[in-house]
Amino acid sequence: MGWVKAQPIFNPMNFSLSQPLYSIETASLNDLAGMRAIEQACFPLDAWPLLELIGALTLPGLVRLKASVEGRMVGFTGGMTKKAKNEGWITTLGVLPGYRRMGIASAMLDECEKAMGMPVIRLTVRRSNLGALHLYRLRGYSQVEIWEHYYEGGEDGLVLEKLSPEYLDKS
Repeated sequence: MGWVKAQPIFNPMNFSLSQPLYSIETASLNDLAGMRAIEQACFPLDAWPLLELIGALTLPGLVRLKASVEGRMVGFTGGMTKKAKNEGWITTLGVLPGYRRMGIASAMLDECEKAMGMPVIRLTVRRSNLGALHLYRLRGYSQVEIWEHYYEGGEDGLVLEKLSPEYLDKS
């Protein structure tokens, strides 16, 4: 983890020197206000309540990463492992709208997957979240299940899964 030049993930040929540098590092309780702002901006119907945000930033054994640009928190991802099932779950991934399509979400996803170190990674996403679905498919995820009426408002949640490259190399 460290400083990375933000790059668009959909067309790397459009790289610009004016794009900001971002860093990815472990988030802490000091990042509560930034995480809350990201949740509200990215998930207006499903933003986590305050106690869940505090838990995500403090409970042991969870992965919690933030992306920052010039000292401002612009992204967050969380993960948890289910060691008995040999799987990890991406519990949330959000990047503020003004910082999307710069590779930040992809970089955070990669770091979270590595930190969990599980052979199978899963997540849920709203059926209507086409931008996130595109990102996850580009990153090797495929749909394995549908959780009907999972999200606020009754929208289905699509369960996506990815086998880690390390696991594929051993099988």
